[in-house]
Amino acid sequence: MLRVLAVDDELPALEELAFLLRHDARIGHVVTATDGVTALQDMVQMIGTGERLDGVFLDIRMPGFDGLELARMIRGFPAPPGLVFVTGHEEGAVRAFELQAIDYLLKPVRAERLAEAVGRLAAAVTPSGPPAGEEEMIPVELGGRTRFVPQHAVWFAEAKGDYVRLHTVDGSYLVRMSLAALERRWAGAGFIRIHRSTLVSARHVQELRFEDGRAILQVGTETLPVSRRHTRQVREQLVRQFRALPRSS
Repeated sequence: MLRVLAVDDELPALEELAFLLRHDARIGHVVTATDGVTALQDMVQMIGTGERLDGVFLDIRMPGFDGLELARMIRGFPAPPGLVFVTGHEEGAVRAFELQAIDYLLKPVRAERLAEAVGRLAAAVTPSGPPAGEEEMIPVELGGRTRFVPQHAVWFAEAKGDYVRLHTVDGSYLVRMSLAALERRWAGAGFIRIHRSTLVSARHVQELRFEDGRAILQVGTETLPVSRRHTRQVREQLVRQFRALPRSS
């Protein structure tokens, strides 16, 4: 059973969220806080007494520490709980993804949508893979708007300093996250490291060939080199992945 903290400065919204959480059979205990400072104090006290905290459901715009500031502090904990943002503002989705949030819910919260978030939290706490049929949606900024790119649409991810560029059939998008963090986040989703700067989706690999002793992958319309140190692992992993994953058309 999950132990969670719900944080919102709007009392009616907090009470509704806590009510929905307590009626989910996967939730065993719900603590509430009406601001970021109180929430942080509650978490420090819980950790100090050895209590387990699996997840935090938090609003973004709050007095004191706002939700994003609080999330940054939580990410610094030795064993941080999972983060689920519950807010009325869509524009925070990209920053929430950068903080490795498990989900991002818009108010008013629907019970079925909250249940999906609880399922993702449960899967993260007990890593046995996401619920069947679910996948991550990646929020990206485009000209002041937030677009949600489905994980399955990503051909490959390329390290760009402190960012990762996600390549899809429709274009490429920058996300503020390290490639190593993305690789951990998408472990088990069919993504393969082929180079220290490149992570590839097995479902979009159309061909593996060798040129002058070097392995080359055809991914969508792109040709990507495989580093020598990754060649054997990539070939073996592709064989395993192709047995389990659908190929792109």
